[in-house]
Amino acid sequence: MAQFTLKHKDHFHGSDLEKIEEIYHIPKEKIASFSANINPLGISRNLRESISRHIDVIQTYPDREYKDLRQVIADYAGTTSENVIVGNGSTELISLMIQADAPKKAMILGPSYSEYEREISLWGGHTIYFPLKEEDDFVLNTADLCSHLTDDLDLLILCNPNNPTSTAISNDQMRMILDACMQHGIFVMVDETYVEFTHPDERISSVPLTDSYTNIVVLRGTSKFFAAPGLRLGYAITGNPDLVRKVIALQNPWSISSIAEAAGKLMFKDTEYIQQTRDLIDSERTRIYKELQTWNSVKVYQPKANFILVRILKDGQNADILFDHCIRKGLMIRNCSTFPFLSNKYFRFCFMKPEDNDRLLEQLKKDLA
Repeated sequence: MAQFTLKHKDHFHGSDLEKIEEIYHIPKEKIASFSANINPLGISRNLRESISRHIDVIQTYPDREYKDLRQVIADYAGTTSENVIVGNGSTELISLMIQADAPKKAMILGPSYSEYEREISLWGGHTIYFPLKEEDDFVLNTADLCSHLTDDLDLLILCNPNNPTSTAISNDQMRMILDACMQHGIFVMVDETYVEFTHPDERISSVPLTDSYTNIVVLRGTSKFFAAPGLRLGYAITGNPDLVRKVIALQNPWSISSIAEAAGKLMFKDTEYIQQTRDLIDSERTRIYKELQTWNSVKVYQPKANFILVRILKDGQNADILFDHCIRKGLMIRNCSTFPFLSNKYFRFCFMKPEDNDRLLEQLKKDLA
């Protein structure tokens, strides 16, 4: 298998609304961001109304061990509180896990999120990519991946569902991967940022596997599903007590604030908001995928998360042009040319409320018809 060295270009991230505002002179409040992959419902009404009643918590330090929060997360995710580590967003936890594992050589599926490679490099490690194949619709060939695992690999990183392909690895596939990694002494980090958007019947989450495997850690955050990127609350789940101790020893005390702790204890119990989100995303995901399948000008890949990857087939059109046309209408899509193995023929967008999705589809049809 070829080992790829990749250079990442500058791009507009879903959070770069200020940069967009500066360049295009469009007020950020008038931009519908289909790039950020954030729950279109925004923060829940219950959290919005309840958090003000807990504002006094900022006068005190949070519980240093976050016992109550960890128990709430454990109940929500289906694990035990001893297996939960909380952190300042999943970004901090990615860094801590890589520090704790100190991989000299890591493998990442590509295309995928660039922060993994960056963190590995910062701590002196080397990254190779295992390419997901377009001819397979970017769906992982598990047997092929397992055949490329070797003793010199220390860490395998899987984004599941994967960003930007929106493809996913099933629970049964993950078992095969974990068994193969055990044979080679490879630790597996699974980023489940988008797993809560998947249909429960798909059985995507690897959290149940942490009960029987010690070579896995699952990372999640509240930025996307709970629409709270500014809260900076993430958590990790692992059945490896040595890893838990090592990460906590590396972590700065009180890494999440009292207000984030209070919000977390509210949001994970908000069953009405959780179900409302899943119903909306499931409905729009099905509707939009079916609609785009009827267009001859694009190829779409079946999405499992709350966003969809699209390949432009129309001659003379690409994601650079499409981004420019869309943003001038206040619609921000993600040009995927900066992801490993993707060209400027690919773009991604997340599912918003039906009326917003209709606006985007109308604009895309104008450009791609």
